[in-house]
Amino acid sequence: MNTTPSMTLERGRTDAASARRPEPKPATGSFQTVEPRIEVTAPLGERYDEILTPDALAFLAELHDRFAGTRHELLAVRLQTRVDAANGRDPKFLPETESIRSNADWRVAGAGPGLEDRRVEITGPTDRKMAINALNSGAKVWLADQEDATSPTWANVIEGQLSLFDALRDRLEYTSPEGKQYRVTAEQTPTIVMRPRGWHLVEKHLKFHDRAGRAMHASGSLVDFGLYFFHNAQALIAAGRGPYFYLPKLESHREAKLWNDIFVFAQNRLGIPQGTVRATVLIETIQAAFQMDEILYELRDHCAGLNAGRWDYIFSIVKTFRSRGRRWVFPDRKQITMTVPFMRAYTELLVQTCHKRGAHAIGGMSAFIPNRRDPEVTERALAAVTADKRREAGDGFDGTWVAHPDLIPTARAEFDAVLGDRPNQVDRLRDDVHVTAAELLDIPSIGGEVTEGGVRGNISIAIRYIESWLRGTGAAAIDNLMEDAATAEISRSQIWQWLNENTITAEGTRIDQTSIVRLMAEAVAALPRFEGDRFDDAISVFRSVALEPEFPTFLTVGAYARFL
Repeated sequence: MNTTPSMTLERGRTDAASARRPEPKPATGSFQTVEPRIEVTAPLGERYDEILTPDALAFLAELHDRFAGTRHELLAVRLQTRVDAANGRDPKFLPETESIRSNADWRVAGAGPGLEDRRVEITGPTDRKMAINALNSGAKVWLADQEDATSPTWANVIEGQLSLFDALRDRLEYTSPEGKQYRVTAEQTPTIVMRPRGWHLVEKHLKFHDRAGRAMHASGSLVDFGLYFFHNAQALIAAGRGPYFYLPKLESHREAKLWNDIFVFAQNRLGIPQGTVRATVLIETIQAAFQMDEILYELRDHCAGLNAGRWDYIFSIVKTFRSRGRRWVFPDRKQITMTVPFMRAYTELLVQTCHKRGAHAIGGMSAFIPNRRDPEVTERALAAVTADKRREAGDGFDGTWVAHPDLIPTARAEFDAVLGDRPNQVDRLRDDVHVTAAELLDIPSIGGEVTEGGVRGNISIAIRYIESWLRGTGAAAIDNLMEDAATAEISRSQIWQWLNENTITAEGTRIDQTSIVRLMAEAVAALPRFEGDRFDDAISVFRSVALEPEFPTFLTVGAYARFL
């Protein structure tokens, strides 16, 4: 298909960048249609035209023309699933796909070149400085995150693509405002696995015009995937690796099938052999936990593994069951550890499911981070990470995540102790694991309590993270923890749940509007205000996502529409 995207550009650019392409002519027939196109509605910064080329925009237009409709249908299914859960219908293992689960013969494609050994993966945003640090880190894989660790400002979206574009061509450099220079110096850099935005997010600076002439915001998922794949797939293959992706926020095997259909089309469109793409799916919703086999099956020709996206998984459970009564009320966030029964059931089922299908099982990120100026904080962080990674390696995971380069040796030591010279332990089938639906939903066994300190902490963390996000920083070190959108979502959703369930704290205080407003005022008074901060906007966002009767499914959706 030949598409003719147009670009709406600001004045004062070069002729090549600002030239308008001809408007598409209507096609003949009983219904008047036009060729689909992508329109750029935001200013172009330096070198943006290297990413937003006419051919790349044509590719995005094709992706939207073929797949945007299915995306909208699946988002509608998500809405109905949420309504069903609120009305008392629990997630379950699907009877209509039992034959997939019981068939022991099928396997996934498995690791592509450069993905055989994933024992330590570093996660982080794609700005130039963080990209260079990740590539120099010594990790086996870099999760180049365009999702939860990236605030989706227009600059971050396109300049993140430029970072990846330059990194794959050995020309990534950065000079800080203080004059410090950063370059990639590692002899062996991590394999890059890029995480696009989830299906629920849009890119409002790109507008898709469909065949009926209707205009709508582009899909963040298709934009992130499409630009990266179009510009870099051939370069990645030439370098002996491949176009690899982490797929976030999936809620069903149908959403996995949509990604697989996109991979098939994109490979055909660019003349790349089928099966070159590899995807690792984050199991970070309670709905997906009941469909892990089916998700692997739909992606089997392009699948490398699954990841235990622990923080979004906890958020998903709070979100799904938030209005189901006190039985479903979580205690303080810090009490929801990886060893509580429902989290153990989730991770053990993930390892077993992956290994019986030849897929890698990748562990989650410990939120603790070291502090180079405070040895005591660093000691506690390393001890926590050691325990977390020792448990994962012992349970059969093939690799894990860290958010800071200083944690790589600690995490690697625990996996080295189990793996030795082997690249993974996929051959460990965990036949001893037998997880039921009731175990995945065993929330009451957590126990614990809600404390005033827990309420204060959630308010403070959520407001401070949202403020950072609004300024364009999506991964923020707060109180010696690495916070991203997922942990902020847990914090605000717990506040909403405690408030709506009239929860009483361990100190005897009823959580209501009055007590929350009082604690918010105290938290705001303690904020480190500075010129240009976004705390007023962050407080407004927090109120809308935590204190209103309606529960927004993601805090980032409304905040993006209003402020970015």
